[in-house]
Amino acid sequence: MAKPTAPNRRRPNVNASCSRFSQILKLIPRTDFERIVTATGAEYRSKGLSSWSQFVGMLFCQLGRAHSLREIEGGLKSCEGKLAHLGIDVPVRSSLSYANSHRPWQLFEQVFYGLFETVAAKAQGTHKFRFKNKLVSLDSTVIDLCLSLYDWAKFRRTKGAVKLH
Repeated sequence: MAKPTAPNRRRPNVNASCSRFSQILKLIPRTDFERIVTATGAEYRSKGLSSWSQFVGMLFCQLGRAHSLREIEGGLKSCEGKLAHLGIDVPVRSSLSYANSHRPWQLFEQVFYGLFETVAAKAQGTHKFRFKNKLVSLDSTVIDLCLSLYDWAKFRRTKGAVKLH
């Protein structure tokens, strides 16, 4: 029989462990993120996917080494119950794609520099903080091609293009 717990005490084994993903997200205070969103106007006239959901999805992409939006969506669906603690729903591919192409990149630049300052302040010592490995940036750019010359590059019905990631 389980031991009764007082209502003001935490239940044992509930959320006792903290994933690495949530530990990384704790480095970025949500209030600071929302302040940057307001400053950059990232959610101006946006209806569906929030900037925070996009950020969590793209961070999951980088840490989980996902190669496509389908992998991001599938990976986040597999841990859907835990996403409620992060305050997001699973983003669908089309919304994530649209947000990646229309949200200002300055939002994520400012989030990066804020996180960099936090990490650099914690890593004070004799050595200066630097990146040993290359940084990865995710972008999806469409390069227009002539459909009559490159019949293999059918992007839409009447448009020839390739998508560069």
